[in-house]
Amino acid sequence: MRRAMRWMWAATVLPLVLGANAARAWVGAGGPPAPAAPPDPPVPAVGRAWPVGVRPPVLRGWQPPATVYGAGHRGVDLGAAPGGPVRAVAAGRVSYAGPVAGRGVVSVTLAGTDLRTTCEPVTATVEKGQEVAAGEVVGTVPAEGAHCPTVCVHWGLLRGDVYLDPLLLLPPWLLNGGPSRLLPVLGVPLPRE
Repeated sequence: MRRAMRWMWAATVLPLVLGANAARAWVGAGGPPAPAAPPDPPVPAVGRAWPVGVRPPVLRGWQPPATVYGAGHRGVDLGAAPGGPVRAVAAGRVSYAGPVAGRGVVSVTLAGTDLRTTCEPVTATVEKGQEVAAGEVVGTVPAEGAHCPTVCVHWGLLRGDVYLDPLLLLPPWLLNGGPSRLLPVLGVPLPRE
């Protein structure tokens, strides 16, 4: 009887003590290691407009947290004018427009991607389910309610539940001041018609 109890104890407690990997090796049930998860796809530069302004100042940049629940800044804070328009950065469908913790939020799921953007605080002018074009106004900047020392809009980007740097959505020509512009050449006469 005691011998049976010892075997039962060993079969029950020993795997817990040794851990799952050691227990598999102990009983000879080891196998090939699990394949590594594929890397996340890159963020496509599908943005066609800044959410606020033409080239707003970035008051605070994206700082990813070290852990899922760790401290960080899961978006960028953009300087904005009170009452100014908030725009969709790319075409998509409004997935949420309403209050969250007392602040107005607009979230847009971007067309053809697994990404969604968020902007807050925003006084929404769109409704959930509405399709929006790149650059279309989705709300206005309220005068109060931002977490910045000045008026700002917090712009975020998510893939599922994972936050990403929203500036990755913008192509270089939007990040670097826009396309080249031709200027008139002084002292050269204009052609006649």
